[in-house]
Amino acid sequence: MSDNTEHDAAPDAGRENTDAGEATAADSPAETDDERASEPTVDGDDGDTTLGSDVEVEGESNLDGEEEDLLGGLEIDSTADIEVPDRLVDQVIGQDHARDVIKKAAKQRRHVMMIGSPGTGKSMLAKAMSQLLPREELQDVLVYHNPDDGNEPKVRTVPSGKGEQIVDAHKEEARKRNQMRTFLMWIIIAIVIGYSLIIAQQILLGILAAGVIYLAFRYGSRGSDAMIPNLLISTASQKTAPFEDATGAHAGALLGDVRHDPFQSGGMETPSHDRVEAGAIHKANKGVLFVDEINTLDIRSQQKLMTAIQEGEFSITGQSERSSGAMVQTEPVPCDFIMIAAGNLDAMENMHPALRSRIKGYGYEVYMDDTIEDDPEMRRKYARFVAQEVENDGRLPHFTEEAVEELILEARRRAGRKGHLTLKFRDLGGLVRVAGDIARAEDREQTERKDVLQAKRRSRSIEQQLADNYIERRKDYELTVNQGDVIGRVNGLAVMGEDSGIVLPVMAEVSPSQGPGQVIATGQLKEMAEEAVQNVSAIIKKFSDEDISEKDVHIQFVQAGEGGVDGDSASITVATAVISAIEDVPIKQNLAMTGSLSVRGDVLPVGGVTHKIEAAAKAGLDTVIIPEANTQDVMIEEEYEEMVEIIPVSHISEVLEVALSGETEKDSLVDRLKSITGKALEHEVGRQGGSPSPQ
Repeated sequence: MSDNTEHDAAPDAGRENTDAGEATAADSPAETDDERASEPTVDGDDGDTTLGSDVEVEGESNLDGEEEDLLGGLEIDSTADIEVPDRLVDQVIGQDHARDVIKKAAKQRRHVMMIGSPGTGKSMLAKAMSQLLPREELQDVLVYHNPDDGNEPKVRTVPSGKGEQIVDAHKEEARKRNQMRTFLMWIIIAIVIGYSLIIAQQILLGILAAGVIYLAFRYGSRGSDAMIPNLLISTASQKTAPFEDATGAHAGALLGDVRHDPFQSGGMETPSHDRVEAGAIHKANKGVLFVDEINTLDIRSQQKLMTAIQEGEFSITGQSERSSGAMVQTEPVPCDFIMIAAGNLDAMENMHPALRSRIKGYGYEVYMDDTIEDDPEMRRKYARFVAQEVENDGRLPHFTEEAVEELILEARRRAGRKGHLTLKFRDLGGLVRVAGDIARAEDREQTERKDVLQAKRRSRSIEQQLADNYIERRKDYELTVNQGDVIGRVNGLAVMGEDSGIVLPVMAEVSPSQGPGQVIATGQLKEMAEEAVQNVSAIIKKFSDEDISEKDVHIQFVQAGEGGVDGDSASITVATAVISAIEDVPIKQNLAMTGSLSVRGDVLPVGGVTHKIEAAAKAGLDTVIIPEANTQDVMIEEEYEEMVEIIPVSHISEVLEVALSGETEKDSLVDRLKSITGKALEHEVGRQGGSPSPQ
C-alpha cells in the first residue's frame, strides 16, 4: 500500500511505474488487441510520414458540438458497423512517437528499447515491426555431421524453403541405401540359414549366425542415417519476417542448446548434429527478437546477447556443464536480428550497461506514453478498438453505441488527467471482454451500457477489492471516525496499488521530551514519506508560538498495513494533525484530505485524487480537501458526486480554515500562519485559480 506514488508532485507526468509483466502480442489477446490504431508500411519513401489510418466520419457531421460527442462524430448502431484494419500496424492506438521510431527502425534495421508501463503496446509494436520487414531475405539453417570432429557440427545456410528439399533429398538417398543394404542382408541370411540346414545340418548355429549378420547390418546403417542433416531453422511457412518473444527465456531457449545424450558410445549414441537446438536469437534471424523485462535476464545471458548483436552470428553449445552437449560447439549460426528490448523504468537500472550501449548506439530509445489527448479522432479510434476486441475474441457480442460511450468515459477516468484518455489498453480490453461475457451469458445479441457498468464492478482489481474490504472492516469495528471533532486526528487519504483509494487516519501527540526534542513518525514510512514528515516539521517549527525544542512530536499512520506508507501526499494531513495537537484545537472528523506540502506552506498537487475522493465517499465522509491544481484531474463516478463536497486549496492556511473547529482559536491560528509565512491569501476558500508552484 502506498500513500501515493512517486509522481504525486507532478501529476502532469501522468505515468506510473509498475512491476507487472506484459503479455506478448503473439501469445496473448490482451496485448494483441490492446493498442489499436494506425500505422504505415515501410514500402513508401522517406516522404511518407503519415502514421496509421484515421477513422473517417461518413457524410457531414455537425462539428460545433463535437467536443461533447463521445464518439467523435462517428454515427453507428453498434461496433459491427466499424471496419477493422487487417494489418496489425494499423491497429495501434496512440504512441505516435513510438510508431514513427518503429517504422524508421524497420526500414533501417535498427535496434529499439521501449520503456513504459505494462499494457501500453510494447510487444504489439514489436510484432508490427516484424510485419514491416521484407520476407525475401529469410534463410533456412542446416547442421551437418562433421566427419573430422563429431563435436563440431558444420552449419550451412540456404534460401528459405530449400532446407526441407535438401533434407528430403538426403532422406531419400539414405532410404535407397538402406533398401539395398536390407536386400543384401536378407540374401546373406538366407544363404547362411540354407547352408546350416542342408549342408552343415546345424540349425541353431545357422540362426545364431543370421542374428549376428542382422545386428552387423543394422549397426552399419547408423552411419548412413548420420549423414542426414538437421534442419535447425525452417522459414518455409513464414509469411512475414520472424518474431521471437524471448521474455524470461533461460539461457538454452535464448542462445540455443545441445541435448544431453545418455548413450554416448557403443553405436547407440545420437549424432551430435542431431542434438543441436536453435535458440530464440537464431530463430529471429532476419526478423525481430523481443525481450520484455530485459533486466530479468541474467548477466551472462545479457553478455552473450550483446555478442550476438555485435557479430550477427553465434555458435550453439550445451548450456549445462554436466551434459554431454557441453562438449559440442557448432560453427557460428546466423543471428542477424533486430533487437527490441522493453521494460519498466527499473529495467534501465539493472540492465547490463554494455548491452544498453549496443542498443542505443545502433538504434533508438523510446518512452511509451500512458495517456493521450482526448480529441474526436482519438475517440473514433477508441470505438474501433472496441470493435477490434470483439473481432479478435470471436465470441463476444458487438457493443451498442451507448456501451462504447461508457467505455470512452472509463478511458477518460483511468487516464487520471483532464482532457486525456488512457493508453493502458490491456486493462481496458479486459473490461471489454468482461462486459461482452456478461451480455453473452444473458444471450443478448449486443453488449449494452448496463453490461459495461456491471463489468466495471466485476472486474475490480485485487487492490480495489482489498481496499473495499478494508473500508468495510473499519466500519464494522467503528475504526473510521466520520463525525464530531477530535484533537490531533485527521482522516488522510491514500492509494493502494494503482486504482484504489483508502482512508488512512493520521494521529499526532505532543509530549515533554527527556532530551532534545524530535519528530517521531511510525507506520512503516518509506523514504519519500519520511522526507515529507521532515518538511512538515520545518513548517511546524516556524509556525508554533511554543518552544518545541524540548518536546517530542509523535506522528502515527494508523493501520498503514504491511506495505507501509510511500509518497508525500499525506503532508497536509500530518501538518494539520500536529498543529492541532500543539495548539489544542480540534479537527472536524467529517472530512478527509490529501496534498503535498512545500516548506513554505504551499499545497502541491498529488496523484490518485479521483480514487481517494471515492474512498472518502465510501467511508461516509462528506468533505474532501484536495490541492487546487488537482481539480482538473477529478473524474469521480456519478454515484459519488452528491456524496462529497470537494474543496480545493493552495495553502496550508486554507486547509486549517476548513479543517479546524472553533472559530476564535481557528481564526487566530490562521492569521498567525499567514503572517509568518508571508502568504496572506485574500481569496475565499475554494476559489478557482492557478496552481501553486511545485518548487
